[in-house]
Order: sequence, then C-alpha cells, then structure tokens
Amino acid sequence: MLKIGGVLLLISFFSFTFFVSYSFGLNAKLKSELSESKFNKDKTLLNVLNPFLYNDTSYSSEKLFNPVNILYPKPYPVMEVVDSTLISDQYYSVESKYYSIDTLKMLTADLDKISTATSSVLARIGFGKEELLQRIIKKNVIKDSTQIMYKGQEVNPGYDEDICIFIENNTLYKPVKGIPKEKQQFDAAVKRYELLYKYKQDSLVSNFQKLNTLLKKYKIETQIVPEELAKNVFYYKEHNHELLNGGIKNYFDRKALSKRFTTLERLFYQPNYLHPSICMIFIGVVFGAWLIGFLIYILFNYKRRTKI
Repeated sequence: MLKIGGVLLLISFFSFTFFVSYSFGLNAKLKSELSESKFNKDKTLLNVLNPFLYNDTSYSSEKLFNPVNILYPKPYPVMEVVDSTLISDQYYSVESKYYSIDTLKMLTADLDKISTATSSVLARIGFGKEELLQRIIKKNVIKDSTQIMYKGQEVNPGYDEDICIFIENNTLYKPVKGIPKEKQQFDAAVKRYELLYKYKQDSLVSNFQKLNTLLKKYKIETQIVPEELAKNVFYYKEHNHELLNGGIKNYFDRKALSKRFTTLERLFYQPNYLHPSICMIFIGVVFGAWLIGFLIYILFNYKRRTKI
C-alpha cells in the first residue's frame, strides 16, 4: 500500500506540474536564441544612448536632466548649493551655485591641528583653514588618516562648452547584472561624452544604426533614421539654450521596448517555475488529488478483499 501511495503521489505531482516543465523549456529556448552576453551587450548600448531616447516632453524634466547628474568630464560631478535672499516681504531671490566634489586625505593628527597643516596641505588646494572647514561635506576616518570630501572649485555648467543637455542625464535604461551600477553610469557617461565631443558625427550615426538593428531584432516598431537623429542631436549640442521640445526625431514604441526588456530580465534572472503566490494552493491541490486517489484505492482494495 505504501508503494502504491508513493506512485499515486508522483502521478498527482506530475499531473499538475506541466507548467513547470514548460517554464524550464521556455527558459532553455530563450538562452539558446539570445545568450546572456548578447543581451548584456544590447543593454550596454541602450545605457549609452539612453539620454537620446526620451520623448520630447521629458527633456524639460529637472529631475532627469540637471547639472548634478553630470558624471564626466572633470571637474564633474558637482553638487548644488541653493542660496535664497530676501528681496522684499515674502519675495526671495533664489540662486544655484555648483561646486566640484573633491577629496583630500591627511593624517588625523594634522587635521586635529589644522593650523599646522595649512602650509603643507591646504596651500595646494588654495583654501585657508576656515574656508576648508566651511566647505567640508563629509569626513571618513581610515586608521590614522582622515579622508575629507569638500566643495572644490565653483563650476558654471550653463556656460561650459563641453556640456549639453544630453550629458545632464545619468540614468541607465537597464543595468547589466553583476556590475556595480555606479561604474556602469560612469562608463556610459564617458562613452556618451566621446560620441558628442571627441569623435566625428559618423560615430554617433553608427551607434544609432546599431540601435535601429536592436529595435528590429526585438520586434519594436521604429521610425528612427540614424542620420537625421544624429543631425538633431548635434544641432541641440551646439544650441544648448534652445528648447528641445518637438525637435529630436527619435520615434519608436518605447512602451513595447520597456515591456520586452522587463520580460526578458524576468526570464533570465527570475524564472517563474512556481510563483510564490500559488505555492500553498498548488501543494494543497496535489495532496488533495493524491488523498482522494489513495482513499479510492484503499476502498476498492478493501471491497475486493471482502469479496474474496
């Protein structure tokens, strides 16, 4: 009876777990058609080109596009300091200033006696004792040394010829698994800067052609013309103070692309063989079916023995 009960339990289990084997098969099929390295390569391209992929209205978002998001070149990144001055009753003048975020490492003993360090260390950064103390953002003690983060030189991103709106965004489209997010953001920012300020326009056109191929590979409807899009981008790079709304021709189905990549991320890294929300129901159904089958077997076996 125990052997028969075990067999019935296996039959019940496999009868209700067809979707588990289906999920395994789907995951295996996906990885045979799209390897993880190719998937990550596509994500890296999207991360570099992400600031060019927003819809027109998004470029007016102060959260997405602002000087604090600039990661490259030096002296960026920067921090914002907002000063408000009372002009008259209930009216204030608000001014934003930006400072580079610099670090200074010195012996803790010298920091405690900061006046003795002024000649040897502070002279190099151009600050006096009092000014450095006012500029300190954070201190981190490491053994007998102290690392100081402080507000460095004042920066004016609005008048910087190496800065345009496309540089003022550090958002990743989809982070690559296993690599620190900060490193990915910085690497993408460097590559983006090079495409805009170091290389010729043909390099950006080539990247937009790769983007077009990527969109078609994932069956995303697109109307991007790489040459036209690169031309638009370089125009707004040179005319940084013009409103970008309505000017950049980057039309594609953003919703479908986001949905496709979210689904692929889940299939790659969170395969849904058995969803947690139905675990208890599934166990209940399997054991319920087994119990009914086993009771029927016992009843049938008992009746047969009685007849004999």
